[in-house]
Amino acid sequence: MDTLTPTPSAPAIDDAPLTASDRCDRCGAQAYLRAVMPTGTALLFCGHHGNAHRPSLLVAGAALHDETEKLTIRRESGFGG
Repeated sequence: MDTLTPTPSAPAIDDAPLTASDRCDRCGAQAYLRAVMPTGTALLFCGHHGNAHRPSLLVAGAALHDETEKLTIRRESGFGG
């Protein structure tokens, strides 16, 4: 009798935008990265802790929703120079 072993699938990424009320599970700062673990558990991280834990999260099979680009300052030229 053949039995099939289920293969783990990638966790579903919650694409809902992170808001100012989403806080880092590590330090309480505003979250800019959501990691959904293969178990379905979602973890939130600020930019600093998201970068620090990113390699381990990826090895663990987490799906990442990264909004750290919001931390980049955009400067528009308009100084007439």
